[in-house]
Amino acid sequence: MNLSNRDLLVLTKRSAMQPGELEHEVELLVDLLFHVENITAFCVANELIDLNRYKIIRKPYLIQQVLREKKLKPFVFISNMN
Repeated sequence: MNLSNRDLLVLTKRSAMQPGELEHEVELLVDLLFHVENITAFCVANELIDLNRYKIIRKPYLIQQVLREKKLKPFVFISNMN
């Protein structure tokens, strides 16, 4: 598991928890986020709207190519597909 330093706000419905229970919940959340937060998942969940060419790009490998460029073109937008 990746033990990266991150700020998480964890809200629970219970007022009292066991001493290690909250730490266990945070470890599970960090592990879940580690597997979900990657470039492939980002490219699947988003699309590029290129107003220069009047195209919508949905292929993940093309989105990765555009995002890896050092200088982005104007009027190219990242849009979430939700």
